[in-house]
Amino acid sequence: MSYPYCDVTKAFADAAGRHPDRPAIAHNGRSLTYAELDAWVRATARRLGPRPGVVGVVTSRSAATVACLLGTLAAGGTYCPIDPAHPEPRRRALMSASGCRLVIAAEPGASVPPGVRPVDLPDRAEATRNAGPDRADSAPSSASSRVAGSALDAVPVAADDPAYILFTSGSTGEPKPVVTPRGAVSTVVGALRDLFGLTPADRVLQFASLNWDTCFEEILPTLTAGAALVFHDDAYSGSFRRMLRMIDAERITVLDLPSAFWHELVRHLVEERAALPASLRLVVVGGEAVNPVRLADWCALDTAAIRLVNTYGCTETTLITHAVDLHGPLAARRAAPWRAGERVPIGHALPHVRQHLGEGGELLVGGPSLALGYRGRPDATAERFVEIDLGAGPERYFRTGDRVGRTPDGALVHEGRLDHELKVRGVRVDPAEVEAQIAGHPQVGAVAVAGAVVADHTTLAAYIVPRSPSGVVALADDVLSYLRDRVPSHLVPSRITVVPELVYTASGKVDRAGSHRRYASAAV
Repeated sequence: MSYPYCDVTKAFADAAGRHPDRPAIAHNGRSLTYAELDAWVRATARRLGPRPGVVGVVTSRSAATVACLLGTLAAGGTYCPIDPAHPEPRRRALMSASGCRLVIAAEPGASVPPGVRPVDLPDRAEATRNAGPDRADSAPSSASSRVAGSALDAVPVAADDPAYILFTSGSTGEPKPVVTPRGAVSTVVGALRDLFGLTPADRVLQFASLNWDTCFEEILPTLTAGAALVFHDDAYSGSFRRMLRMIDAERITVLDLPSAFWHELVRHLVEERAALPASLRLVVVGGEAVNPVRLADWCALDTAAIRLVNTYGCTETTLITHAVDLHGPLAARRAAPWRAGERVPIGHALPHVRQHLGEGGELLVGGPSLALGYRGRPDATAERFVEIDLGAGPERYFRTGDRVGRTPDGALVHEGRLDHELKVRGVRVDPAEVEAQIAGHPQVGAVAVAGAVVADHTTLAAYIVPRSPSGVVALADDVLSYLRDRVPSHLVPSRITVVPELVYTASGKVDRAGSHRRYASAAV
C-alpha cells in the first residue's frame, strides 16, 4: 500500500480547516484550539522567512515546541531539536554537525549557544489576533480556503526536501546527523494514523523526549487527524499514581511509552492492584525488547479492551516500520500465557515498508520512508544505505544491524545485534562513542564500555584503566563529572569502575563483554 504525498504542514492545515474550534493541544488543563495553533504556526513561519535552512529549536514540553516544529516546516526549513539540558559543548556540536543557521527557543529566556542567529518566537495571543483576513479563528467554509492563506503556499516544497535532522550515536565519538525527507514523514504519518486508528475524538499523551523521533509519533499523526495532543507535568513526575490520575482526568485515549517504562508501569499495576483509566483504548510500546513476564502480567490484568501494540523502527527508516498487536481486541489469540525466555515479536512490516533478511539474518529496510543519509558523512551513509537488486532492479535499503527471525505467522523476532550497539532508555548507543568521550579524560589510559541489564532495562557500565597509579581513588568520580559536562545523560554510564587492566581478544582488540564478565561483580 502506498500513501499519496501530502506534506505534513498541508495535512495539519486541512485538519485545522475541518476542526477549527476543537482542542489541538492541552497543557496542564489549558487548551489551544486548532485555529489558534494554526495562526501561531503561520506567524512562526513568517518570522523565520522562506527557506530558512536548518533551524535549531531549543525545546520545552509545551505547545510552543509544536509551533516551532510546524512553523519551521511551513517555512520550508529543516527542524533540528536542541535539548536545553544537554551540556553546552554537546549543543554546539549538534548545531555544527546539522549546519544550523538559526535558533528559535520554545521557552522565553532559554540559553542559545553562540555562533548562530537567534529568532524570537512570536507571541501566541498576538499571532491569533493578527492572523489577518484569513486568520485561524475566522472559520472559513472549507479546508481549501484555509490552506490558501497559509505560509506553505509561498514556499513550494518537494518530497525529497529535508524535514528534520536527528542524531544517532557514532563510533568516532561524534553524533551522526540523520537527514529525513518530507516525503518519508508524509508516508509514515499517514501509516501511523491508520495503525493507531486515530480520530478527532482521541486524546494522545505527549510523553517521549522532544529531542528523539518518538515524539513525532505522538505529535504528527495526532495533529493531522484532528485529535488532541496532551502535555501534562504529572506525566513526567516519576509517580505512577499521579500519572494514572492525570490520564483519567484528561481522558487520555492513547499512550506511546518506552518498553522499559511500560515494564515499570505494569509492575506498579500488579503490586498496587491498580486499575487503568477507562478512557485508554491503545498503548504503544517500543524502543527495547518486551519482557514476556511483564507481558503475561499485563494480559492477566483487566486489559482485554485495550490494544497493546509493540513497534519497531530506526531513526534512519523514520519512526515505525514494524508493528504487532500483542494483546487486546485485535491481537491473535494465544493458547498459553507468555513465559519467561520467550521472544516477543517486534511485528510485521507496515504497508509502505519493504524488508529483506540479509547475511546473518540482518534486517534490511527499504521503501519510501528511508532517510537521505548522514549529513556530511558520505562514508557512513554508504556503509549503512546500500543498493540491492532482488530481481526488480536496484533498490535502496538501510542495514539496521539487527538480527531477526520469523514466527510461524511471519512476524519478525529480534535475535540480537550484529554490531555492538545497545538500546539505553530506547535510544541507540554505540559503546565506542562513550569510550571515545571517556578516553578524552587526561587520566584515563584505556576504557571499555558494555551493556548491563538491571531489572527490565539496559544501562551502561564503564571499566577504566588509569594512566598512572596516582589519583586512582577519585578517578571514577572525576570521569563521571567530566562526562556530565560534555554529553547527554543517556551516554553517561550508570557505573564506572577503575580496574588494573582490560580483557583483550586474541587479535589484540578490547573485549568489552570479557571485561564486563571479569569485573561486573566487583562493580556492584
